[in-house]
Amino acid sequence: MEKKIQEKYLRKIFLGFINIHILRHASKKPFFGSWLMEHLEKHGYKVSPGMVYPILHKMEEEGVLKTQKIKEDDGKIRIYYSITETGLEILEKAENQVLELAKNSKIKNLKD
Repeated sequence: MEKKIQEKYLRKIFLGFINIHILRHASKKPFFGSWLMEHLEKHGYKVSPGMVYPILHKMEEEGVLKTQKIKEDDGKIRIYYSITETGLEILEKAENQVLELAKNSKIKNLKD
């Protein structure tokens, strides 16, 4: 039972970090979903389209991301995601909170 609880909480934390990661990249330049999945995999996170696209769609629905359809040279239409003003405000607050929490972490003391 304890392992299931750990997995549940680690998944919640992971999803929070994924959201911050998405906002950070969207603030730098527009990206498309499959690029994001490849990028996350380079960081050691194996994510499926069934995980990434619902997050992206929800973030767009809530006004944190916006989309633009762009026709590529090969004729394929891709949906690019970029950040909104609301998304930028959220990103700034989230990054500050993460830094503050990490700075005040007592995990090192707990292990001693």
